[in-house]
Amino acid sequence: MGGVMRELAEIEMNGHLIDSQMLAKVLDKIMDMGGEFEIKNFRIGLKKNDTSYIQITVAGEDGYHLDRILLELHALGARMVEMVDVKTEIAPRDMVVPRGFYSTTNHPTYVRYQGTWVEVEHNHMDCLVVLEDGRAICTPIGHIKKGDRVVIGTAGVKVVPPERPRQKTYFEFMSNDVSSERPSCELVRQLAEEIVRTKKAGGKIAVVCGPALVHTGAAPSLAWLIREGYIDVLLAGNAVAVHDIERQLFGTSLGMNCEGNAISGGHRNHLYAISEIMASGSIKNAIAEGKLKGGIIYEAIKKGIPCILAGSIRDDGPLPEVITNTVEAKYAMDKALQGVEMTIMLGTMLHSIAVGNLLPSFVKTICIDINPATVTKLMDRGSAQAIGLVTDIGIFLPQLVKEIDGQEAHHENLLK
Repeated sequence: MGGVMRELAEIEMNGHLIDSQMLAKVLDKIMDMGGEFEIKNFRIGLKKNDTSYIQITVAGEDGYHLDRILLELHALGARMVEMVDVKTEIAPRDMVVPRGFYSTTNHPTYVRYQGTWVEVEHNHMDCLVVLEDGRAICTPIGHIKKGDRVVIGTAGVKVVPPERPRQKTYFEFMSNDVSSERPSCELVRQLAEEIVRTKKAGGKIAVVCGPALVHTGAAPSLAWLIREGYIDVLLAGNAVAVHDIERQLFGTSLGMNCEGNAISGGHRNHLYAISEIMASGSIKNAIAEGKLKGGIIYEAIKKGIPCILAGSIRDDGPLPEVITNTVEAKYAMDKALQGVEMTIMLGTMLHSIAVGNLLPSFVKTICIDINPATVTKLMDRGSAQAIGLVTDIGIFLPQLVKEIDGQEAHHENLLK
């Protein structure tokens, strides 16, 4: 190391550092930020399941420069060699946090409290950590209360980024790759296998969708997935519900029939659909009255799965079940996503990015959209378990349903 660097710190990492490229990212980050490093100890795992360990001396120009480098390395899983208990300060008022608070990533996180590592509960990005009765709780700033013990800095905090799975799966480490190819039969087959495997193991699957799902004719496929028990959580907006109901009541979506032809006066049908639901008082009442007999929202309500409809400033109506307070909608989505192991995002940019911000990095995520920008923006959130496909959901989803149905039929035949 050069002589101009005055401040030093010892960090360490362990895990599958080489094949998951974590070590390369750490060393690149140090150099990109103008720091220097010296590798003090490096033990490489010799077998497939062996982990590696490295100890590095990091140098910065001064204390401030070194702290900035260490903050970035911390998010990549590096930690100080000499760990101390986590530091806290008291929140002076509701939604007011102490300076220097620790801001969470979407990776599994632990804090050292009274000499023991405590896992941060329900961790996701851009929140704070509050210590309460020996528990470490991931807390959005909107939930911070006066008197909360808020974690300060990175001392005593350990982040564990997801590593490359040791077995080859559909969701193996993708390095934020985005495929612009049409989904091949093999891709559809592999995703279908992953969905079936997740459900048979008792896992929860969430779907996030936009109104394009209805416009492209893929709604019956999603309705089938819900009805057959493959979907446990549905996250959407007012537009999805309105156009799904419009399709059921009037056979149109945005005034277009199933063949994609404009119907005279059809542009009013989504307003008629809202009016019909309002006349019943709610979507649930419309179902009970026999007015609504099918569709995505119908199947979700009949199945009894969480169906969170979040409102926006563009909504017509909105429908009675729509949560128009965006903060309340966010918390409802967050609650519904707890315990989810896989999330499928279909044709919606804003909803996909919003949900991505609520998910831990280890949740298997696939984003399917005809717009490459949607997929790229989601990949940029940093999930190591995300896959993006740029394709038409109107083609992809029916193929997926056909493959899942075929796999289940084959499995049943084997059991006979």
